[in-house]
Amino acid sequence: MNSKKFFVVSLKPFLLRLASGILILAAATFLFTKVLPTSIETAAIKNDWGLSYSQNGSQPVGNRSREMLSQYNAYYLGPPEEKVLYLTFDAGFEAGYTPKILETLKKHQVPATFFLVGNYLNTQPDLVKQMVADGHIVGNHTNNHPDMSKISDLESFRKELTDLETKYKEITGQEMKKFYRPPQGKFNEENLKQAQSLGYKTIFWSLAYADWLQDKQPSREEAFSKLLPRVHNGAVVLLHSTSKTNSKILDELLTKWKELGYRFGTLEELCK
Repeated sequence: MNSKKFFVVSLKPFLLRLASGILILAAATFLFTKVLPTSIETAAIKNDWGLSYSQNGSQPVGNRSREMLSQYNAYYLGPPEEKVLYLTFDAGFEAGYTPKILETLKKHQVPATFFLVGNYLNTQPDLVKQMVADGHIVGNHTNNHPDMSKISDLESFRKELTDLETKYKEITGQEMKKFYRPPQGKFNEENLKQAQSLGYKTIFWSLAYADWLQDKQPSREEAFSKLLPRVHNGAVVLLHSTSKTNSKILDELLTKWKELGYRFGTLEELCK
């Protein structure tokens, strides 16, 4: 056999093995760069509260079951058979819209819970007093709004809640009702145990939309496209009182929900 031809023939198996190795390496590289970051991301968000919706108008499913949450006096939904809504607002600061929101709630005789942080109590004591005078609940959103899932010891967890309790009592002369919402919905099972040991009920939500960005407020149409089709029996509604859109649409929104046959309950009713 010609030596050049022999060399080419002998080289073919080597080239095939080499090509195969390159393909395997490329596939492994793809999996490492694509799959691994996804795994890391999944691990990173495992302590975030999350919901999945099967269809509009039906109760969503949380990434923790109602049964698991109930062990720790934690809630995100009311009764599936009852047309009742539980309205809540989160606020870390005052953007100038709360007075109008309070006025609208009074007009509709709708009770709400305002989950507030230390900065809000420090800077807006008069609005806090008005919330209480109007019959609303002021809930504990922690003193400093940290990622509570990173707090492992009970004393640090306790301090975030009790520091806010102290400020609230100084302003209102009353004890704060024991309703707690984890900042940004970040939590772990130990946090649920810690809150329960302090006598708190942890309150998540089952209906919300992206209303918190000050420089990117949703339009009326965008807000209604989320808040009307997805409303459901027993919904714990989360809105931000820092939202200009919410202050503008709340009157119409409450009217529409009432027209759909919903009434408004309190967290005390939810957690009884």
